[in-house]
Amino acid sequence: MNGGSILEGRDIQVRRGGRLILDVASLNIAAGEVLSVIGPNGAGKTTLLQALSVLLRLNRGEIRFRGARIGVDITPLDYRRQLAMVFQEALLFDATVTANVAAGLRLRGTDAGEAKRIVAAKLEQFGISSLHDRSAKTLSGGEAQRTSLARAFAIGPQILFLDEPFAALDPPTRESLIEDLSRILRESGATAIMATHDQGEALRLSDRIAVMHEGRIAQIGPPVEVMNHPVDESVAAFVGVEMILAGRVVQYERGTATVAITNDVGPPKLSYPRGNPGEILSGTGRERTAGEAPGERSSASLSSDGMEMPPEATGGRIDGEGSCVWEDAAVMGGRRRPATVFLEAAGEAKAGEEVFCCIRPEHVTLARGLPPGRTSARNSFPAVINRIIPAGPFYKLYLDGSLPLSAYITAQSLEELDLRIGMTVTASFKATSVHLIRRG
Repeated sequence: MNGGSILEGRDIQVRRGGRLILDVASLNIAAGEVLSVIGPNGAGKTTLLQALSVLLRLNRGEIRFRGARIGVDITPLDYRRQLAMVFQEALLFDATVTANVAAGLRLRGTDAGEAKRIVAAKLEQFGISSLHDRSAKTLSGGEAQRTSLARAFAIGPQILFLDEPFAALDPPTRESLIEDLSRILRESGATAIMATHDQGEALRLSDRIAVMHEGRIAQIGPPVEVMNHPVDESVAAFVGVEMILAGRVVQYERGTATVAITNDVGPPKLSYPRGNPGEILSGTGRERTAGEAPGERSSASLSSDGMEMPPEATGGRIDGEGSCVWEDAAVMGGRRRPATVFLEAAGEAKAGEEVFCCIRPEHVTLARGLPPGRTSARNSFPAVINRIIPAGPFYKLYLDGSLPLSAYITAQSLEELDLRIGMTVTASFKATSVHLIRRG
């Protein structure tokens, strides 16, 4: 980013049919910044872009371009001449690629020689020089979108608006174009605002990400901050935090909170490899009988079939220091009590606060059997593999246990650990991998 505000929105509201569809109190975009606006369908992404580009009448608020109020200090037409917009559909003229890229320059009365030089440079930049005399009608989707982007960059816009520019492309074409656009944005120092529902696109291209929810900006900040530290459960759910657990802080000490998560699930069915009962994981976790305080030793734990067993029968241990904080339901008279699970989370909190604990699957690691000794992962839970689903270059594993967990692992890890559906594993994650959100 080059710094300095180039575009600012204040108290923006848009209504349709009497319904408020956009409500943005404040948005400031720096010169040279790439801002991605993400959110589910209907969140207001396109409406925000249309409002900022003055393609939509505001019911309330103002937009400033380099400090000048649009409609007061600068006309909407003069402002729009500083912009370029690329849509999901390329929207090309029935002409050659060269003529399409030169269209904006012709409308601005650019000298013919200068226009020819600029067009040649943009064709080269977007890798479509060989298509210069092709009719737009004969282009593939990727070629058409490259032509559209080249046309937008040719006029040297102050701000580039991109509305789902890759949504209609096949994966290989999309990947190639994102790579090229990322490079061109860095080299040109252009200011760009992109609406997308694809988090991968936003992460690769953006300096900041704004997450929209029901017409409002729910959170805005650097990509890592938004993805790893969502401000509420709606943002967390959209950015891929699949495990959002409601709980209460029961202890806070030295920057680490102990959170009690109450489930309505019964004890998991645990298993171990045939002929090797030493790998049973029922005693790995943290069970507490009614009335027992944290850190006290329990007299019973659960076996693989859900029956009560003494700790010495399973090799289990009760650890009050938090390296393995798992509490499961006791079985009494054939009925299971709701399970309470304790986990540790790094962050600011107060005892008694109601919180959401957010855990991303990429932060969960898996191991067969009991982990050897202590590790830096403060949370470890026994679980049974319920599903194994291919997910591109890795696999996603869904786990049944005292917590509803999932994890990503590589194909190599899946093979080396010989993980299979129905197998018991230890799922672990660090306290620093748990993001706390205050409830209410």
